[in-house]
Amino acid sequence: MSDAELAAHLARVAGRILIEVRGAGVCIGKALGDVGDQTANQFLVHALRAQRPDDGLLSEEMKCEGSRLGKSRVWIVDPVDGTREYSESREDWAVHVGLAIDGEASVGAVSLPGVGDGVVYRTDAPVVVPAEPDRLRMVVSRSRPAAEAVAVAKALDAELVPMGSAGAKAMSIIRGEADIYLHSGGQYEWDSCAPVAVAKAHGLHCSRIDGSPLVYNQDNVYLPDLLICRPEHAGRVLDLVASL
Repeated sequence: MSDAELAAHLARVAGRILIEVRGAGVCIGKALGDVGDQTANQFLVHALRAQRPDDGLLSEEMKCEGSRLGKSRVWIVDPVDGTREYSESREDWAVHVGLAIDGEASVGAVSLPGVGDGVVYRTDAPVVVPAEPDRLRMVVSRSRPAAEAVAVAKALDAELVPMGSAGAKAMSIIRGEADIYLHSGGQYEWDSCAPVAVAKAHGLHCSRIDGSPLVYNQDNVYLPDLLICRPEHAGRVLDLVASL
C-alpha cells in the first residue's frame, strides 16, 4: 500500500469510527469530543506504527517525545479537526492524515466524515475544482474570523463564508464552496499538514501569509498562519496582507 493509499484508508476508517462513537449516544458535548479524539487517535497511532514503524509521528492527541525530529518522514495527524463541530453533529469537521517529507507537506488525506457517507480528498486522486463564481468567497472561522481575513475580504469585495475546522475550510476550495482561505489566528502543524498536501495536489497555492513556505516537523509545532487559495488570487491576497 502506497503512502497516499494508507493515508486515505486511515482517514476514512477513523471517520467511520468517529461517526459510530457519536451515534452510540453515550456522551454529549465536550465529553463526546474528548472520547472521539482519544478513540480516533488510538486507532491512527497504532495503525501508523504498525504500517510505517520507521517513520516519525506527531499527533495533536499524543505527547511528543522528540524522536521524530531526526527523521526525514514524519506522519502528522489530527484525529478530529473541529472537535466542537463534531460534538455538535455538524458537517464541518475533518480527520487529517498527512506525511511531511523533509519538512514539506507531501502526502495526505482529509476525510469529511459528516458529509454524505464520508468524503475523502487525497493527494493521489485529485478531483476537478469547480469554476469560481463572479464574486469571490473567503472562508473564515464561524466563531472568530481573523481581522486580516476580514480586511482582505473587504478589499476584494469577497463574500465571507463561515465554517468550522481548518480541514473543512481548505477542502471547501476544492469543493467549489470558497476561493480563498486566509488564516492568521494561530494553528499547529497538525491543523494544516494534510490539508496543505491535498490542496497542493489540486493545484492550489499554499503558503504562510507573508508568502514564505509552510515548514513541518519543527521542534516548535506552532504554525500560526496560512493561505490556501486558487493560484490566480495568491499575489493580490499576499500584497493586501503585506499592506495591512
